[in-house]
Amino acid sequence: MELTLKSDNPKSLAKIIELAKRLNIVIEKKEIGGEEGEREKIKNRILNFKANGPSSFGDAAEWERQQREDRPLF
Repeated sequence: MELTLKSDNPKSLAKIIELAKRLNIVIEKKEIGGEEGEREKIKNRILNFKANGPSSFGDAAEWERQQREDRPLF
């Protein structure tokens, strides 16, 4: 059997965890913030992002040349 308990009160959770330990109940903690699969999907989406059109910023090297016309580039 699996039971999920949620609370914003850390003291209440601590009491429940202590009782579970006394009763020899296995406790597995899971961080809230999305399922692992969901996080993995978002991570892959970010890493594999490809723009549909040209960059709105233009050519960075050309911009730098224009900005530094009066100074030599090393």
